[in-house]
Amino acid sequence: MDLLSRLLALMPVAGRLDVRCHFGAPWRIDEPAAETREIPYHVLLRGEAVIEDEHGAPLRMTAGDIVLFPAGTPHVLHDGSGGAVLAASRRQVNGLTVVTNEGASEGISEGVTGGTSAAADILCGRFLLPAVPQRLLRDHLPGRLLVHSVAPRDDAQTGPRDDEFASSRLARLIQLMREEALEQGPASETLVNHLSGALFALTLRFASHADEPPRGLLALAQRPRLQPALAAMFDEPARPWTLPELAELCHMSRATFARHFDEAIGRSASDVLTEIRMALAGRKLAQTSLAIAEIGEAVGYQSDAAFQRVFKRQVGMTPAQWRAQTKAGALRERAT
Repeated sequence: MDLLSRLLALMPVAGRLDVRCHFGAPWRIDEPAAETREIPYHVLLRGEAVIEDEHGAPLRMTAGDIVLFPAGTPHVLHDGSGGAVLAASRRQVNGLTVVTNEGASEGISEGVTGGTSAAADILCGRFLLPAVPQRLLRDHLPGRLLVHSVAPRDDAQTGPRDDEFASSRLARLIQLMREEALEQGPASETLVNHLSGALFALTLRFASHADEPPRGLLALAQRPRLQPALAAMFDEPARPWTLPELAELCHMSRATFARHFDEAIGRSASDVLTEIRMALAGRKLAQTSLAIAEIGEAVGYQSDAAFQRVFKRQVGMTPAQWRAQTKAGALRERAT
């Protein structure tokens, strides 16, 4: 089962490039907390950067790295020098904000790995999540995720490695985003936004090469023995699956299945099934006019009261409140 495809089909993610930063040291980017349905990202095209946030020790980025913050928490990127930050100016170029500071040199080096100077070239944007409950996605990703599009090489290594093939795809995508962001040709803004959405999928695909070990759904994707159960939950979320039935699909005992699931994700199979059901229900509430009881039945709840209770516990509001909130949000988006 292609877990990532199933997840993105249930919760399609778009992208938006907001700012291109071209800095000379010292520089600093202070990013506030993201909106509810946004995941901030930064692509370092040239130079080096240090990431600081509440999710652990500072991390260092090199050219070609992508960092995203699924928790949407505030964070800082800077050059690491500790010097007084140079004044920066903003200008609009065909809908894209371009930020430069007093230390920015003229011209930008070619390629995502070019240059060893103190200059930094950064694309900053947001992944835009659909109007569905976000727990299935956010709760199964780390608070921050750093992925390298240029795989480090061992001098003793001969021939390309699998992670080099993987990272080269990210590098090509980033290079195309870079070219469109810099050249600003016809439809560049729209194209870069679409490429940003593809960047999310590729980043998650290759997240196993990140500095932090995979967790949540990324870890489950690396457990082929559990895939039959996951496929069943995505294919038939309304079916009243029991733990023995799911374990049997994986040719495991109930205890072994539960242990493997807990080791991979720290959560039970029934918890994941509930999250799949809530994501599907949230989408139906946002996109259809079906009765709430009908939606509850479609995702596996014969009792409207049971569906209402589980939805409120998982999402923090009733299905009716969720529907009203998402439709009001859609009206605001169309008005802007």
